Amino acid sequence: MNIPAHVERLRKRFEEVERELSDPRVFADQRRAAELSREHRRLRQMFHNYAELEKVERDLRENQALSADEKAEPELREMAAAEVELLKERRQKLLLEIQSVILPPDPNESRNTIVEIRAGAGGQEAALFAADLYRMYVRYAEERGWKVEPIDTSPSDLGGLKEVIFSVTGEDVFRRLRYESGVHRVQRVPVTEASGRIHTSTATVAVLPEAEEVDIEIKPEDLEITVCRASGPGGQGVNTTDSAVQIVHKPSGMMVRCADERSQLKNKAKALRVLRSRLLSQRQEEEAAKYAAQRRSQVGTGERNERIRTYNFPQNRVSDHRINLTLYNLPAVMEGGLEPLIEALMAHDIEERLKTLA
Repeated sequence: MNIPAHVERLRKRFEEVERELSDPRVFADQRRAAELSREHRRLRQMFHNYAELEKVERDLRENQALSADEKAEPELREMAAAEVELLKERRQKLLLEIQSVILPPDPNESRNTIVEIRAGAGGQEAALFAADLYRMYVRYAEERGWKVEPIDTSPSDLGGLKEVIFSVTGEDVFRRLRYESGVHRVQRVPVTEASGRIHTSTATVAVLPEAEEVDIEIKPEDLEITVCRASGPGGQGVNTTDSAVQIVHKPSGMMVRCADERSQLKNKAKALRVLRSRLLSQRQEEEAAKYAAQRRSQVGTGERNERIRTYNFPQNRVSDHRINLTLYNLPAVMEGGLEPLIEALMAHDIEERLKTLA
């Protein structure tokens, strides 16, 4: 890929976007203004990465020359060699980020995200695993400076989660989390198992791009809204008022419930966010089905019935089945260290998309 040529082409596009955004009339169309704003942020970050890439490549050449200079001090040569490895790693990450922008953009990439985790097969152990996954994503979001906001939770008896829905806001959230959609499998000895046998349980993860009001129009007459008392451990303020809100979208049959806030209005607003995002995802899936053959083999299809990853605790192993990647650092992954997995998935996806373009 001729990256400098693509960067120059995108500089012209960046100037066009800036001119459009400087015209107040653009903001009369909220959808168009939102699209342009996302594209502007995306291109601006790409130019920043490209400038850093040029510096990294200069430093890399200098350190490679120093590490190969037999006249240099041994300590300097050793330090330069170590720096070469760090610079190569940084260069690879920057190339990944730049290539992802050069490729035809996915309009969802810069969106905030709704994540839904549900316990699958395995009873109480599946609910405990769902809670572990929720904690893992919260930790990962904290590392990236993203904001996590709970929308609805359904706890199990042993402290697990039958279901949890939450939003994640920040820079490029969907672009990174999209690869988490699917069935996650855990193999470990449950806390409820007295004989020490290893059990296999599952949880499903759905990652939805958060829809904006301009994306999906929901008519009030299409909604059936009921209010009820929130359920949960006694003594919490949320349980003392009829604050839980349940919304049924009659045309699609979708049902959303939210009870995390004391305020009915806040719960209703959160439930509508989830409903709008589910409707957007459904519409996009229907459109994508027309072109399924083109993308079926690629990573990140978001198939919820697709087993994507296994977390094997006895072997300290996490394996992503889509790209045949296995890491032996399971505790770090469960503490939010998802970056090696996500970067490998992004790199594979970009590689496949470049093949399609070629």
